[in-house]
Amino acid sequence: MNNNQFIEFMDKAQMYDLTMRLSVHTPPWPSYMPLGIQYFKRLAGAHMGQGANGQIITTSNHVGTHMDGEIHFYPAGRAIGNVPLNEWVGPGVVVDISKDVSDYSLYTPKMITDKVEVKKGDILIINTGYHRYSWDQKTGDEIRYFVMHPGPSPDFDDWCMKMKIKWIGVDCGSADHPMNTIIRTWHPGRFQECDAKMKKVYGKSFDEIFPLKKYYQVMHLKLFPKGIVHAENLAGDIAKLGSTRCWIGCFPLRGIELESSMCRIVAWLPPKTKKPAKKKAAPKKK
Repeated sequence: MNNNQFIEFMDKAQMYDLTMRLSVHTPPWPSYMPLGIQYFKRLAGAHMGQGANGQIITTSNHVGTHMDGEIHFYPAGRAIGNVPLNEWVGPGVVVDISKDVSDYSLYTPKMITDKVEVKKGDILIINTGYHRYSWDQKTGDEIRYFVMHPGPSPDFDDWCMKMKIKWIGVDCGSADHPMNTIIRTWHPGRFQECDAKMKKVYGKSFDEIFPLKKYYQVMHLKLFPKGIVHAENLAGDIAKLGSTRCWIGCFPLRGIELESSMCRIVAWLPPKTKKPAKKKAAPKKK
């Protein structure tokens, strides 16, 4: 494929935006600073001048769609801006498990591989269906989105390392099960609900399935030192993709001190092909 053929191919490729809309109403991860936007300059003049609109933004890095960087939990790791761009872009899969999971439930490697082939070194995007509870949806539910979403099974982190997953994206509040985070302490009533479900569905208590010393924020604490980070709060067109292989790109800020970064995440599929026209049947001879 020469340059012109490549440009023509990409011009017709289908592009899907997997990014949550960003607003001052977008809730950050619990306890983090929300987004603040203020005009310091207006066309007609205000504060420090006139002639153009200018804004000041204050925020934590964990509002809306964002990539958790290695140094978010691993001080010896790389800051977001020190990660080469080719590590954010490449082949991968989007997997729709939304019909297989519910509040507090667990998703497994088998749930992923039953739906699509995962290759070593892939980017992995998981559609739990919980993007439908994000702040800008008619079914929005902040508690359900951050406190009750599904999470990975006990063998999931080891599977990610075995598969050398490039990075992971999830359409909910965290790549960890919410009860493997500080949320279990902040919402003791919800933890009791979760514990009851674990006993009913899996036959064990939550702490029997996930001993705290081993599994507390395991997707952060165990995988970040291995260079396997993750993006949280994906949304946008994610449901349109179903379960498929595609080309995926994440575009965080190139901040050399950033522990994490808000970002844009995009997936590409090949151009749609037109179905060949049906040949008209030859007229019958009389």
